[in-house]
Amino acid sequence: MNVKPNYAEELLEILHSSLSNEELLDRLSDYHENDIADALSQLTEDERKKLYPVLGAERLAEIFTYIDDPDEYLKELDLDKVAKVISYMDSDDAVDVLDEFDDSTQEKLVEMLDEEASHDIRMIQSYEDDEIGSKMTTNFIVIYHDLTIRQAMRELVRQAGDNDNISTVYVVDRKDVFYGAIDLKDLIIARERDSLDDIISTSYPYVTDHEKISDCIEDIKDYAEDSIPVLTDKKMLIGVITSQDIVEVVDDEMGDDYAKLAGLTAEEDLNETTKESMKKRLPWLVVLLFLGIGVSSVVGVFETVVATLPIVMAFQSLILDMAGNVGTQSLAVTIRVLMDENLTGAQKLHLAIKEMRVGFMNGLVLGTVSFLLVGCYIWLLKPNPANHAFLISGCVGFSLMAAMVISSLVGTLIPMFFHKIKVDPAVASGPLITTVNDLVAVITYYGLAWILLIQTFHLA
Repeated sequence: MNVKPNYAEELLEILHSSLSNEELLDRLSDYHENDIADALSQLTEDERKKLYPVLGAERLAEIFTYIDDPDEYLKELDLDKVAKVISYMDSDDAVDVLDEFDDSTQEKLVEMLDEEASHDIRMIQSYEDDEIGSKMTTNFIVIYHDLTIRQAMRELVRQAGDNDNISTVYVVDRKDVFYGAIDLKDLIIARERDSLDDIISTSYPYVTDHEKISDCIEDIKDYAEDSIPVLTDKKMLIGVITSQDIVEVVDDEMGDDYAKLAGLTAEEDLNETTKESMKKRLPWLVVLLFLGIGVSSVVGVFETVVATLPIVMAFQSLILDMAGNVGTQSLAVTIRVLMDENLTGAQKLHLAIKEMRVGFMNGLVLGTVSFLLVGCYIWLLKPNPANHAFLISGCVGFSLMAAMVISSLVGTLIPMFFHKIKVDPAVASGPLITTVNDLVAVITYYGLAWILLIQTFHLA
């Protein structure tokens, strides 16, 4: 069995050795920046300070992009050296690093950068966090559409020294309006006598800088390109979204949705203070508290049923739990389907009917099982006449089936409603759906118990 090497441990051995700076740098060149970042966190501050000059600003810039809290290490450097490291970063990575500093330090660092770098960073910082422009990078190759193949290759080589996203070459006209894109392979194999226009994809997909990330993330994923150009409303090319950016954006979106499904206002991490965690959890808990009081109040309305047939209380949790589970399942399916922005009204109706049908069939099976098991339990373990026992279990089974059908519908319609009013469907979180379904299940169960057992069969 092959054991995966522990590169961090290997690096620590190298860093703790007595190699000369030249030998150390040569050995470190064999390792990926992510592994060096892991090893860096295991060094002492003094050891890191000795290593920084050896690595140099350009290599440090690459390493710090793989560190979650780079400001902790950058603060070990003088401000002018921090600025030099940031100047070597891609603009989007530089913005992420700068966000870790306070506003005044950010401003000082940006002013210390060269004009091009500071312009790119200020441009990206000007966008809201939920806009595509906030996630783009200015690291890309761009050429004019009227060049020859030889001129295009020469321009590619010239720009590749400063921009390493070269798998796709972007093309603009002489007014800097986006014209199309060229796959690097097509440019490499093109003959000198060929026309550049013949290998330009003029219908290449793009996004605009002020588009909401949540609105276009599915389209970006569907194209599965290494990068997608970002244009202004005047079709000017100002940046690109790379595949790495797309992965990070999808991860952020999933994290936000997961937080909402858990009843949080925002995603949490391990290092947050108790106060910060409380601020994220408390708002939903307050809402759910009042909904819970509503559920309890409804149970109070049916106190006559409970007083007359106390045995029905024993099966309340069964109905509530199953209704909540079914509602959460429908919620998960519906949120996934609603990610398709092209969903028609007929398709939404089909989804609602399908979820009700699934709820009914599952409810029929589980209701039948409940009818038999609950009936035997009341008849044999709570010595009651068989007819009395199975009338109660029949009410439980029928209530379970009805609650599951209604809960399936609720779990489908609530996220659809939020989607219709332009609110993230994930807001219809698991706790919210569960509490609403508790209300539905309580009314269904005790309502049917009152109608069937007391009013119709006169059980007392």
